Amino acid sequence: MMNDLFLRAIGGEAVDRPPVWIMRQAGRYLPDFMKLKAKYDFFTRCRTPELATEITVMPIDQIGTDAAILFSDILVLPQAMGLPFEMKPGTGPFLSNPVRSKSEVDRLIASDVEEELGYVMDAIRMTKAELNGRVPLIGFAGSPWTIFCYSVEGQGSKAFNIAKEFAFTNPIAAHLMLQKITESTIAYLRAQIKNGVDVVQVFDSWGGVLSPTDFETFSGQYIRQIVDAIKEEAPLIVFAKGCWHALSELSKSGASALGVDWTIRPEMARQLAGRDITLQGNFDPARLYSTPEVIQTMVSDMIDAFGKDRYVVNLGHGILPDIPVDHVRAFVGAVKSYSQKS
Repeated sequence: MMNDLFLRAIGGEAVDRPPVWIMRQAGRYLPDFMKLKAKYDFFTRCRTPELATEITVMPIDQIGTDAAILFSDILVLPQAMGLPFEMKPGTGPFLSNPVRSKSEVDRLIASDVEEELGYVMDAIRMTKAELNGRVPLIGFAGSPWTIFCYSVEGQGSKAFNIAKEFAFTNPIAAHLMLQKITESTIAYLRAQIKNGVDVVQVFDSWGGVLSPTDFETFSGQYIRQIVDAIKEEAPLIVFAKGCWHALSELSKSGASALGVDWTIRPEMARQLAGRDITLQGNFDPARLYSTPEVIQTMVSDMIDAFGKDRYVVNLGHGILPDIPVDHVRAFVGAVKSYSQKS
């Protein structure tokens, strides 16, 4: 690996500067990505290994991040389980017949994930060849709770009240569904590792809609199952948006790193998680609207607050689609030029 900074930081080694990558870096803010978006629909881009590879490598060539993350989507897994999600313009993820009963949970397929999602595996192998050891490749999956939310709600939501109602009023069916998703997720991540990804990340995008107690009941315990199954096979990052309250417990899970969003101070994140685990984050994505000079100062201060070791610079969630590319380059450049204050 020509640039193994990300792997060393995840592994807890001392580094001269922290590595940097950006959630959703392979996508919507890049002009070349928008050209492909105009020609191919979303899931065609996901299911065509040549397109997924081209999109994955774009930010490495154009922005210079220290890791690549595979272009795909968390909803390819429920698609493989028999839920025909589509991506509707102006709506986002959409499922015409959401899961609303135990009988529908019973019908979820425990498919051969590696075969059913062979196009993802093809994209991984093709991307690894294209990267040719320049930077590590990150694979990923959604958390069981996040997949549950979309599958029960049927589309995106601010609060996912329909999904929460189902979980709270049909707990037996809900836990059966969460367990099925968990087992499929483990198989999916193992297949990604087998086909060449260097690190995997679990995105719990909607854990923050739950109270701390309900987070443990409906999300935390399933994330830990995934970590237990995967941690000896590859480094694993857990990113639970809006779940700062869970940092202490998640830090004991065996995960290699924890992602944090922008709603917590770095010092508090360190206090809750401890200093024996790598943290990743937590620049407010909207702060990339600031001038490059402001971004430079804020990034330097953020690194000082987290500490350069056991730390990966990232945003606190995915990059926004209308961020100027030069501002993204300023963000990455600020990390690469970082010099620790005496």
